[in-house]
Amino acid sequence: MKFTSLAAALALALSTCAMAAAPLAHTNAPGFHRIMLGDIEVTALSDGTVDLPMDKLLHQPADVTIKALARNYQSAPTETSVNAFLLNTGGKLILIDTGAGSLFGPTLGKLLANLKASGYQPEQIDEIYITHLHPDHVGGLSANSQSVFPNAVVRADQRDTDFWLSQANLDKAPADSKGFFQGAMASLAPYGGGQHLKPFSGDTELAPGIRATSAYGHTPGHTVYTVESKGQKLVLIGDLIHVAAVQFSHPEVTIGFDSDSKTAQAARAKVFQAVAKDGALIGASHLSFPGLGHVRAVGKSYEWVPVSYTQLR
Repeated sequence: MKFTSLAAALALALSTCAMAAAPLAHTNAPGFHRIMLGDIEVTALSDGTVDLPMDKLLHQPADVTIKALARNYQSAPTETSVNAFLLNTGGKLILIDTGAGSLFGPTLGKLLANLKASGYQPEQIDEIYITHLHPDHVGGLSANSQSVFPNAVVRADQRDTDFWLSQANLDKAPADSKGFFQGAMASLAPYGGGQHLKPFSGDTELAPGIRATSAYGHTPGHTVYTVESKGQKLVLIGDLIHVAAVQFSHPEVTIGFDSDSKTAQAARAKVFQAVAKDGALIGASHLSFPGLGHVRAVGKSYEWVPVSYTQLR
């Protein structure tokens, strides 16, 4: 009896020591989150996170931003998610945005690995809808001057392709903005020639149940995509919001990335009012992964209600 007790105690002690000595893993689960919207499977894909100086980027006093972040247990620089969304309609695989690829540093560019972890291969993607041509949305289109999604047709608003793919606009852009043009040009080059890059103009139905709606301002052709199936609606809002801790309670606050702040603010107001009224689910590019939830109106402000985890059946 005593020997058995001693052996058990020794085994427990050894196992405790071994566990304490184990190295830290420093990894997380693969970055994908899956929901059903009627008959459409929606997979949120993480491209990673990036630290951004929101106290300098948001158009309000820095101390006001820092206080708002602190109330939400955040600080500046602020860790910011970069999200994309994959739609399986049953007939097509449609990817909304592609992440940053190699254009935004080592903490981004995770989308391809997470796409594969979610059970899909890049060769399976039929179409790619781009909310706008900023590098953290188009950088994942190419790698080493080759298309990452060789069978996909890329769709984006003509206003954005005309603006960001223009050599004349690149030539006259300020030095600190030239990278935006160069990134868009390099990312979309493998899809050029009209066969794989097919811009659209304004509000357009791109596939059954999937509609592009102009939300200009953040960029000249910034677009949101509305997905509907069996009475359920998902609105993929791109960069209408960057900082939940600030822009839900103060939606009038704009950000330095906006091409036209006044128009961007109006676009956010219009979409937020609509989704709060009809209860649509939204997917946002830069809210904490998976970036899926609802917007609830509270006076002239809004509240963010993230989705709950769901075990699909």
